[in-house]
Amino acid sequence: MSEKYFVAVAGNIGVGKSTLTHLLVNSMGWSPFYEAVDDNPYLSDFYRDMRQWSFHSQIFFLSSRLRSHREILNHPHPVVQDRSIYEDAEIFARNLHQRGNMSDRDFHVYRNLYQEFIQFLPPPHLIVYLKASVPTLIERILRRGRDFERDVSPLYLQQLNELYDAWIEDFTLCPVLTLQADELDFVRFDSDFCFIQEQILNRRGAREKVYG
Repeated sequence: MSEKYFVAVAGNIGVGKSTLTHLLVNSMGWSPFYEAVDDNPYLSDFYRDMRQWSFHSQIFFLSSRLRSHREILNHPHPVVQDRSIYEDAEIFARNLHQRGNMSDRDFHVYRNLYQEFIQFLPPPHLIVYLKASVPTLIERILRRGRDFERDVSPLYLQQLNELYDAWIEDFTLCPVLTLQADELDFVRFDSDFCFIQEQILNRRGAREKVYG
């Protein structure tokens, strides 16, 4: 398992991306690349005034994701990334714009910058999309007990779900493995994690058979 391979785990808030990343790292010895939420110097300002600080916050996440993407491409061994660069733009920045929390001018500047970057970025070998209903997301958000997530509304989660589904439907840069996370509790059941791991390894084996 030493050959280079790049898996990105995608999905809505609370669906289990970080947990699945952690489990894959422990099980297969792959190198993790986690989301740099705690490093964002604009985050507290953003939650206080989203319209004023949304552009700044999203630019930070974009630059952080670009740095991680470059490190991943230079990494000689398999890696798993918690949230892809595409989600920042296609889901969260787009949602901020649709909700009136990012101006047309800022959104267009951000999108143009994002579009220029992704033309030069090799995509992951596989995106694992964890798809879950709003009740499942809320249950898992409450279970992990993060204070800053307690007030996340069902409507907000539903809006993100709709954007995720639209993005995945049109995404063609690499293969996507969609997993119905309502039916998979890989935190509590080893059998569910083993099923996911097997699906990922099968996709990797198919790629190596075709391209190897």
